[in-house]
Amino acid sequence: MDKIEIKIQEHTFRNEPILTEARAFEHEESTEQQIRPHRFADYPGQDAVKNNLQVYVAAARMRNRPLDHTILHGPPGLGKTTLAKIVAFELESPFYQTSGPSIDKPGDLAGILAGIEPGGVLFIDEIHRLPITVEEILYAAMEDFSVDILVGQGPSARTVRMPINPFTLIGATTRMSSLSAPLLSRFGIQEHLEFYDAASLAIILKRSASVWDLELTAEGAMGLAQRSRGTPRIANRLLRRVRDFADYGGVATLDAELVDLTLNRLHIDQAGLDKMDRRIMRIIQDRYQGGPVGIEALSATIGEERATIEDVYEPFLLHQGFVRRGSRGRELTPQGVEHLNNVINLP
Repeated sequence: MDKIEIKIQEHTFRNEPILTEARAFEHEESTEQQIRPHRFADYPGQDAVKNNLQVYVAAARMRNRPLDHTILHGPPGLGKTTLAKIVAFELESPFYQTSGPSIDKPGDLAGILAGIEPGGVLFIDEIHRLPITVEEILYAAMEDFSVDILVGQGPSARTVRMPINPFTLIGATTRMSSLSAPLLSRFGIQEHLEFYDAASLAIILKRSASVWDLELTAEGAMGLAQRSRGTPRIANRLLRRVRDFADYGGVATLDAELVDLTLNRLHIDQAGLDKMDRRIMRIIQDRYQGGPVGIEALSATIGEERATIEDVYEPFLLHQGFVRRGSRGRELTPQGVEHLNNVINLP
């Protein structure tokens, strides 16, 4: 540890850049695409979801019919977009991607639907954020492969039904409860993504390291995986930070020692909790005597939006068993108290 810290402190940057700015950006973009698997066989973890989708895709191909509309839900960063692209690749279908917040008007969605090729896959990320007027366009599109368009204004206005090519809609959401019942009922396939185990994340990290031409040891990969909150997106983000420390310190191999140094600098503990996670837990413990405390009171005390606590921090704290959520609010569990007592030298 001391040796690595000395290397980092003594390192000075070379003046000559390895890549020009334009080439560096292009290189980064290409490697970002490469770390995403393109087939089910290359996708680690989420075995139940992956195996089910493989069956549905194979059956759709055997019948030569579009795959049933699919909703993928779960915490952010678990690979919903990647799975959607894999489904399109395995179906050998064109892939179209958009997001709920980017579609403001019904005409925007109608234009997208009109341009889809037969058998195409339309992926809508954050589908729960579609405006209700836009969502209503989807009903006929999903069931009858047609779009109702309003022609004219005032008393002379009339609705014209325009046929569209058969397609598969794949929606992704982190808030399943925010989807309206009419829209949710039209998804024939509904799959929930769980947090990854450390072994699956280690496989993902080794693959990312190979794409980025990094030498990541097995111990380093496992140490990083265990502190990545069960989320591939976080694992790859932390791998980049370890790479930064390695480059800055002139270290060739990303081992467990360097991983530990980097994550300690980022205030990430052995369970993957960061400063805000521990702050939430300590406020429940110290200010509210362990709870229960309502989410609004907790949000006001921390100075963070309720949605941020519920969507970003709380899912993993609940998954780890550090916090319990009940009808009266949030409370710290004995495991949470024990974890706080065992955290040393981290804020």
